[in-house]
Amino acid sequence: MKKYLFLFALLVAGLSSCQKIISTTQAKNQAIIDDQKIQDYINANKLSYTKDANTGVYYKIVTQGTAPNPTALSTVKLTYHYEYLNGVVIGDVIDVQSKLNGFIAGLQFGIPKIGTGGRIMLILPSAQAYGFATQNGIPGNSVLVYTVDLEGVTAN
Repeated sequence: MKKYLFLFALLVAGLSSCQKIISTTQAKNQAIIDDQKIQDYINANKLSYTKDANTGVYYKIVTQGTAPNPTALSTVKLTYHYEYLNGVVIGDVIDVQSKLNGFIAGLQFGIPKIGTGGRIMLILPSAQAYGFATQNGIPGNSVLVYTVDLEGVTAN
């Protein structure tokens, strides 16, 4: 009986590790798909953005703003607009205040690039937005476009 239990445990462990490989492959494939969608969007709209090689986030600083720039533990006050690549608006958030590390990864990446009074436009691949699963009514693997105004920073 112990022998069968051991074999069962080994099988479960083996299948679990396969799932991780599949997930990594899916993530890489989705990143390629997202990047192509973003490039098509930029080209179709004749836009100019900078791509971050590590995150895959495309950004454009519209207004630099003034110091201080936030860090991960800073409390930030933001107003932002976000939408899908096809222009369908998801929402407008006005005067939200939270620690920077409480926002999705793409916003955590982009917001520190500007100071108070600054504006940044971000195109977030799905992994830097809400990921692979549907969250907050946003379908999984959604590429999102954000316009963010940083209204205030409180260092912590």
